[in-house]
Amino acid sequence: MSKFIDRVVLHVRAGKGGHGCASVHREKFKPLGGPDGGNGGNGGDVILEVDSNVHTLLDFHFHPHAKAGNGKPGEGGNRDGKQGGPLLLKVPDGTVVLDKDGEILADLVGAGNTFVAARGGRGGLGNAALASKARKAPGFALLGEEGEERDLVLELKSVADVGLVGFPSAGKSSLVSVLSAAKPKIADYPFTTLVPNLGVVLSGDTTFTVADVPGLIPGASEGRGLGLDFLRHLERCAVLAHVVDCATLEPGRDPVTDVDALEAELAAYKPALSGDASLGDLADRPRVVILNKTDVPDAAELAELVTPEFVERGWPVFEISAVSRAGLRSLTFALADLVRQYREDNPPAAPKRPVIRPIAVDETGFSVIADPREPGGFIVRGVRPERWVRQTQFDNDEAVGYLADRLARLGVEEKLVKMGAEPGAPVTIGEVTFDWEPQISAGVDMVPTGRGTDVRLEQNERVGAAERKHASRVRRGLVREDEEE
Repeated sequence: MSKFIDRVVLHVRAGKGGHGCASVHREKFKPLGGPDGGNGGNGGDVILEVDSNVHTLLDFHFHPHAKAGNGKPGEGGNRDGKQGGPLLLKVPDGTVVLDKDGEILADLVGAGNTFVAARGGRGGLGNAALASKARKAPGFALLGEEGEERDLVLELKSVADVGLVGFPSAGKSSLVSVLSAAKPKIADYPFTTLVPNLGVVLSGDTTFTVADVPGLIPGASEGRGLGLDFLRHLERCAVLAHVVDCATLEPGRDPVTDVDALEAELAAYKPALSGDASLGDLADRPRVVILNKTDVPDAAELAELVTPEFVERGWPVFEISAVSRAGLRSLTFALADLVRQYREDNPPAAPKRPVIRPIAVDETGFSVIADPREPGGFIVRGVRPERWVRQTQFDNDEAVGYLADRLARLGVEEKLVKMGAEPGAPVTIGEVTFDWEPQISAGVDMVPTGRGTDVRLEQNERVGAAERKHASRVRRGLVREDEEE
């Protein structure tokens, strides 16, 4: 048995970027072959695409985790790593993408419409790309970045021209079955329809879609029953049609009170679609009242009695029977006229030429603030410095020195001095905390040393080792704290 799913939580993870390669060309009789490490490949994106052949979010209900391919690392011989394969996920027309806080990220309407749900990580540069006049044969490469990881909420909102609204067992499913070729499940129970049914109707030269929205009850706009899940399928409808059961035997119910109760719920519900703001609230949509089950004698008399009251409200009224199909022809043409009028008043926007505006991922801006967690500490925030830290291989002194050079050129060192940073102050960039040493003259007096080393860090390491040795001797009582070695 097929299952209709119209809301899921999807965990997406883009691919990791491949690491760059640190390699030196080696060939007989060519001792100075130079660096030839290739770049790592970028990680793959996770992309959502509207497919007209997909009608439910069922696949994501059973497979809520989606991961794109990772980029391959670079290799020697200037060979770049392979790009990670993107992951293309097919979603039905009318899918709304929200983040975990409920903010709308995309409204996917129209076949072929796409949304990048998670972007792949950048591949790291190889040492061939890092070579410069000062650093002719880098003994390091940059690491690839992690891919973006997000938790998304996917909601399906039916794309229909006419939405059928009514209490349970009012005959909405039966009406869809006789107006179109759709064959929804029909039975005489309070909550027979648990999923929206969509049908295509042809009237003259006008083709429109009609949605049977599952039965609503008072309090639906506040979440009672499954009201909110059902009401969202009305957000895109241009015309709302009240389907009224004129043959109900339930005490305290009649066509007028049924319509009034549903009108209160429609007025209380506020559509959340930014893309459909032009439609306004549900209370502003054109109305049609369909008095159903008039094949029953008592129902026909009741329909005739309440028709003048609905006409006074300015709503077209149609007396029909989904069983005998009486009155369906006039109803179909009337709905087609309303849909045609709506389309004339709201023509589709002309396709625009795509405007390419690259995202400024390498912004030069950064900020330095005092760290509230560490007395005397600082936090550096910015796109570039945080990316550079993620790309650095910290067990390679030359790579750390290269990071210091980049931060100095960006102005981080100068900013820390102006803010009164003391030597040894903890400085946090991204997820890494350093002990700041201003005596390291980054990028100024750099003396090329062996591959994978940096003379500035070696000097600091020797000083640090001597200090640690002295502290150990003090703890063991071999020397006084103020006594020199």
